[in-house]
Amino acid sequence: MEVVSSESHVGCCAGPAAPDTQGVVISNAWVNRDYKHLVLDAGLPAAGAKAGQFFHLLCPSTEQDSPFFRRPMSTYRADPATGRVEFLYKVTGAGTRGLATLEAGDKLPMLGPLGVGFTLPAGARHIVVLGRGVGLATLAPLAEMAAQARVGVTAILSARDAANLMSQDRFTAIGATIVEVTDEAGTSSVENVERLLRELHAAGRADAFYTCGSSRLTLLMQRLGAELSVPGEVAMEQQMACGIGMCYCCVRAFREGDRLVSKRVCWDGPVFPLAEVA
Repeated sequence: MEVVSSESHVGCCAGPAAPDTQGVVISNAWVNRDYKHLVLDAGLPAAGAKAGQFFHLLCPSTEQDSPFFRRPMSTYRADPATGRVEFLYKVTGAGTRGLATLEAGDKLPMLGPLGVGFTLPAGARHIVVLGRGVGLATLAPLAEMAAQARVGVTAILSARDAANLMSQDRFTAIGATIVEVTDEAGTSSVENVERLLRELHAAGRADAFYTCGSSRLTLLMQRLGAELSVPGEVAMEQQMACGIGMCYCCVRAFREGDRLVSKRVCWDGPVFPLAEVA
């Protein structure tokens, strides 16, 4: 395959359209042993973030950690009516350990909203979202966007065990059909998830596929999408430095026909067509 560089947005960055907002912490609570739910008063335009967009967060330093770069974080909820922005994150490294120390009233610099969000195909009546771990946070706003467009949703939620299944209330609130699969129960294998997806397609409940949080599940949806002619999108997870397309730290290869094209996840994504994943 020929490898070329994408020229989309050349010479551009997010700029004034994505200001650095000083979010004020409303709450920052544990939801289970690994994840915390951060709620901020951020106002507009931050609270106008679309499903799939992200923010670049300036995580605070602690006695143990001094994060140098900002951390990209997918939007868990953004409500322009209240001015609130929410994040669901796993406490696992220097940046998220810093986030975990935030308390009500603290301020958090947050650049965004950034990137390209999810889209719904014209004429879709029912979609399938498939997420694992913190990927479930990214897909919850998508499910709500679909519900507002009167599109039905089946949410396949995957995790290590039942304690790490999250966001069920968000999917239930919009009337989604929820299917839970876990490693603990032996139901999260690619083979079983493939069976579920094929059944949904046969029942006419899979006009589009969406996923986030697992490479193996992304490749499964990509393969089935190609076989069954089902369009889809994936929210990519990638390390970033600037978050606005200037440093090219997050470049990776994507398929465009018979070519491999280099694209920036922060600027050309983070949401991409499933067919483009290489």
